[in-house]
Amino acid sequence: MSDRPLWTVAAMAQAMRAERVGMLPQSVPGLSIDTRTIAPGEAFFAIKGEARDGHDFVPAALKAGAGLAVVAADQRAAMPKDAPLLVVPDVLDALRDLARAARARSHAKVIGVTGSVGKTSTKEALRSALATSGETHASVASYNNHWGVPLSLARCPQTARYAVFELGMNHAGEIEPLTRLVRPQVAIITTVEPVHLEFFGSVEAIADAKAEIFLGLERGGAAVINRDNRQFARLERCARSAGVERIVGFGEHARADARLIKSALHADCSTVQARILGTDVTYKLGAPGRHLVLNSLSVLAAVALAGADLALAALALAGMTPARGRGARTTLDLPGGAALLIDESYNANPASMRAALALLGQAAVSARGRRIAVVGDMLELGPRGADLHRALAEPVLTYGVDLVFCCGPLMAALWEALPSERRGGYAETSSMLEPQVLAAIHPGDAVMVKGSLGSCMGPIVTAIERNYSRREATAAAQG
Repeated sequence: MSDRPLWTVAAMAQAMRAERVGMLPQSVPGLSIDTRTIAPGEAFFAIKGEARDGHDFVPAALKAGAGLAVVAADQRAAMPKDAPLLVVPDVLDALRDLARAARARSHAKVIGVTGSVGKTSTKEALRSALATSGETHASVASYNNHWGVPLSLARCPQTARYAVFELGMNHAGEIEPLTRLVRPQVAIITTVEPVHLEFFGSVEAIADAKAEIFLGLERGGAAVINRDNRQFARLERCARSAGVERIVGFGEHARADARLIKSALHADCSTVQARILGTDVTYKLGAPGRHLVLNSLSVLAAVALAGADLALAALALAGMTPARGRGARTTLDLPGGAALLIDESYNANPASMRAALALLGQAAVSARGRRIAVVGDMLELGPRGADLHRALAEPVLTYGVDLVFCCGPLMAALWEALPSERRGGYAETSSMLEPQVLAAIHPGDAVMVKGSLGSCMGPIVTAIERNYSRREATAAAQG
């Protein structure tokens, strides 16, 4: 990593066509939109969101050590006297301008990732895999929307050799401006599933919206598409019509360019044999799940297309660990023994819920232990919502889940579809369900918590952790 500053103030001002006010530093080490995490010297962008206006937090940002604040001209009079400012017509537009400047100065191989499921885990796997070959920049958390992508791109160091960006959407037309900003050389679509159906008429319409990522692909770039997905042919046509010449399929399909030969799924990891663009690779994934095995094929295909070291990248995947809210595992200490908590609480849709139930089915339990699913509503599914929730009864039975706790009006459909012996408890809200779940956990159990963000399943995870002294699952246990 380079010690050079992220941006000189002169370069920032030029890129954003900003007016300089006050005693400005020569440079900034980073960019921030959050006073709670801002580091000394960073530039604070006063973005106006749906709930809060960043201009209200400029004094706090400066007090916390911000080197300067980027503010809108119509808010300048409200700023602290003598504050170091870059004044622009619109702060979000200025951030996009800075992102364009970052992309223009970058020599990195840029990879864009989208898909209905698995965007963040694929992006994080790419971060680890590419880092073995050189300095790698990647968007943090799920910064994949109209402000998260430009912020992530503007944060890209000039010295980075590789850069990975996650692009998200829940409406048509949202990915196109993001991909035209990022201009990837490799574009990955992990999969297309019935997600955000409330805003789309069909899964085909979702595929078309995801395929917008190809519109920003650099000339000579490559599209990496799930060969096993039902929408593959449609995505391939979209890529061709966007002028993409190199299309790489990944999956189990016999004609996949990044093809799964064999895998072994374990409770805490997986082992994989694959052929990646003609090269045989055997590797271990440090996180469990068949969906991660398949997405790892897209990761290694992108690594090869970016010119990085494939063997080193494959080795790095052994270090994968699930993030909080996305499969993180915690060992709970209960009187009489331990239990396992699997935190999948960040979000949910039919495909990711099925994958999480499959993971729970793989989890190790004691002789008397049970596999317990705690599930909340999957949102934005439109008229098919009740049917899609009811259909989860099938994977519950297929993967041997012993007890299911449901919360939310949509999950009532699953509750009614479950055999009586699989019913753990039902409540309208997660807060009402919480005491039932806490009372049910016994030594030897494996408990998985999942739901859409709006169903508020995270507090149940926090309550479980708080009620039982916790210790992180060790690497030895994961092996």
